[in-house]
Amino acid sequence: MSRTFTLKFACEDRPGIVSRVTTGFVRIGGNIQEASHFNDPVPGRFFCRLAFAIPAGVNETVVRENVSASLTPLDASWTVTGDDARMRVLIMASKLDHCLADLLYRWRIGELPMEVVGIVSNHPREVYQHIDLAGIPFHHLPVTRDNKPEQEAKLLALVHEYQVDLVVLARYMQILSNELSTKLEGRCISSHHSFLPGFKGAKPYHQAYERGVKLIGATAHYVTRDLDEGPIIAQDVEPVTHRDTPQQLVRKGRDIERRVLARAVRHHLESRVLLNGRTTVVFAD
Repeated sequence: MSRTFTLKFACEDRPGIVSRVTTGFVRIGGNIQEASHFNDPVPGRFFCRLAFAIPAGVNETVVRENVSASLTPLDASWTVTGDDARMRVLIMASKLDHCLADLLYRWRIGELPMEVVGIVSNHPREVYQHIDLAGIPFHHLPVTRDNKPEQEAKLLALVHEYQVDLVVLARYMQILSNELSTKLEGRCISSHHSFLPGFKGAKPYHQAYERGVKLIGATAHYVTRDLDEGPIIAQDVEPVTHRDTPQQLVRKGRDIERRVLARAVRHHLESRVLLNGRTTVVFAD
C-alpha cells in the first residue's frame, strides 16, 4: 500500500535541481509516477510538478520535511498535497448561472476533486430554483454602490469562516475591489469572453455579430487588481460564420465559458498551475 502526493515548485534555474529532489524521495522510499518541468530562459526560472507514491508507513510530516530539506537551499516556493486532499471552494454567481450549474454537476460526478463549502450570490436563492443546491450553504449578498465595502467584508468573513482555499467567480457580474482582489490573489479564478477588451459593455456577442467575427472564445484567469487581465490559466475558441445569429453566438459562447472555467478550476485543484509573474505555467494532463 502507498499514498500519492503531488509536489509543485518554482525556483531560480540551476543544474542539479531534479536530482536533488528525486534523491530526497529515494531516501523515504518514494517512487515518481508523473513528472513535468519547464525552464523559462527569460526570467531564468525553473518550474516543476511531480506526482509520487510514498509507502503507507511514511506519514505526511516526514514527506513535508523531506521536501523542505531538498528545496529550502534552492529558495524555492513549493506546495505538496496528498491524493486524498480536497480544496475547500466557495463559488460566487450572478443571474447567469450556466457556469455555476456546470461546476456543481462536474463536482457531483467526481470530475472536480473539491469540497464546495458555500455559494455566494448577489441575487436571491429563488433565481436558482432549477439547480440542486441541497446541502450547500447559500449566502445572498446584494451589492450596491453604497454597501459594497460592507458586503465584501462579509464575503471575506465567509472565506475565513469556511477556511476557503479557492474562490471561483462563476460569471459573477460584480467587480471586486482592489483591496479584496489583492487579499484573494492566487486563490481566486474568474472567466470572461475573450472579446475583452475589444467588445466592452453590454451584449458583447451582439457586438461581435455586428462586426462579423469569425472566432468566439473565453478566458479563465486568476483575479488581480487589473480587471480581466490576471494570469491566464485556460482559453478556448470556436469558429463561427455569417450564418450564426446573435442568439447562436450567445449559446456557443456560454458553452465555451463553461468548459474553460471548469478546465481552469480542475488544473488549480490538481496543482497543475504555477504563477510566473504576470503569466502561468500550466502542466495540463
